[in-house]
Amino acid sequence: MSNISNVFTPLLGSIKRKHTDTPATLASLSKTTPGEIEHTERHGKLGEYLGDAILGFADGLTVPFALTAGLSAYVNDFLYLYLSLSLSLANHESRLTFGLFRVGSIRVVIVGGLAELFAGAISMGLGAWLAAESDRKSYYVEEARERQEVEDCPDKEEEEIYEIFDQYHISRDAARGVVDALKVNKDCWVQFMMDFELKLPRPCSNAGWISAIVIAISYFLGGLLPMIPYFLYSEITDALYTSVAITFFVLLGFGYAKAVAIGQTRRDACFSAVQMLFVGTLAAGASYAIVRGVNAEMGGGGA
Repeated sequence: MSNISNVFTPLLGSIKRKHTDTPATLASLSKTTPGEIEHTERHGKLGEYLGDAILGFADGLTVPFALTAGLSAYVNDFLYLYLSLSLSLANHESRLTFGLFRVGSIRVVIVGGLAELFAGAISMGLGAWLAAESDRKSYYVEEARERQEVEDCPDKEEEEIYEIFDQYHISRDAARGVVDALKVNKDCWVQFMMDFELKLPRPCSNAGWISAIVIAISYFLGGLLPMIPYFLYSEITDALYTSVAITFFVLLGFGYAKAVAIGQTRRDACFSAVQMLFVGTLAAGASYAIVRGVNAEMGGGGA
């Protein structure tokens, strides 16, 4: 019981002394631990933005790669068909046309990949912003509802505070001082209920835009890496194989780095790398196979 007193006595005194503080007062105090009452959290939102970067980069690495792989399969089938026709005609004009068509075909893959890359980045960014705005509005709606409940039925809300402390195995006697202090400041009371009953973090006003920008840029960078070979090679097959090799190592490296960044062990990081590779390979392989199958059913040729 002495440990509980050590934790809540400073909290109780702080609430009584600063009952006119902002609603965030209790939220910041509630995050303290024994022996660290004076400690101030300084983590910020870096972890949240890291999660956005991981989400954007992971999607960007798999989706555009799967599309370009599928387009490569489609174009390769047409090249195979046109090559067969050129060889059967065996004239200079047909071979020249085939060469021009081969150069133009890789542009189809590049244009298609870039179109998806820009559209995907914009879509992901706007989606992140809309989601953040929805969460922000939802938070303030819940806050207004909670404030109204504190005004209309304080006895019920007081009992809910005791129920919250009971989840942490803190007796009513030990929690009574904190409950009485919360009742003095209704702003802190409402904030306490938002933090511990509804477990909703207070949204940042510009978090939506930052999250949108981080996800969009991460998606674009992740999707651009597998497309680089298509800018360097004139043969689609060479570009595809090089793209596969690049994506293979990037998927492994990204999966490992992602796990390390969030604090996982090396063993878990290795598993994350293999998992990331499996997901990317599955997406690209499925896209490639589906396009080949559909093209064959439509009479596109190919082998």
